[in-house]
Amino acid sequence: MTVKVVLLEDEELVRSGIRMILESADDVEVVAEDTNGARVVELADRYRPDVVLTDVQMPKVDGIEVVRRLAAHPAAPAVVVLTTFDVDEYVYAALRHGAAGFLLKDTPPRELVNAVRVAARGEAMLSPKITKRLLTDFASGGGSSRARKRLAELTPREHDVAVHIGRGLSNAEIAKALTVSESTVKVHIGHIMAKLEAANRTQVAIVVHDAGLS
Repeated sequence: MTVKVVLLEDEELVRSGIRMILESADDVEVVAEDTNGARVVELADRYRPDVVLTDVQMPKVDGIEVVRRLAAHPAAPAVVVLTTFDVDEYVYAALRHGAAGFLLKDTPPRELVNAVRVAARGEAMLSPKITKRLLTDFASGGGSSRARKRLAELTPREHDVAVHIGRGLSNAEIAKALTVSESTVKVHIGHIMAKLEAANRTQVAIVVHDAGLS
């Protein structure tokens, strides 16, 4: 299966480099690109991408607004945000609005391609260089006690799955750790996201980190 990507980046040289990296993989295709997010809904409707890879800081419509607009889309693709800085309030906002994750622009080519594949599968991909720092600092909207209270709504098995998500494990790794099937893990994740009112795995991870369980 080919992963279809819409690429949003205002710097032509950077955009060209990212496109070349992505299309070096046989299973990734950049179906459209633009210098900002003004047409992102139109592009999503026309090309039906699996992933939108967007810069944070762009003219007219930035990456945060891209996440907001696509969050309301009936067939929303996963959104992965690119950033230059390892401390960036824009990234916090992107995660709050439902971005599947974020990467630094110095991410190695292989990891960038893998991030797109992971996001297309509905999983989170966060830059390993800054994940712990950002998610530890990230407030889910009420402090650690509120996060623990939210996690208390989960069943014991759902709680275990949520903790593993917070530690960055994939579905396959969670299934192996808990000795269950991947399909069972997916079912648990669906229940977890519904109970926590999370848009994606990243927001589940944020609650887990905020509760101090990762």
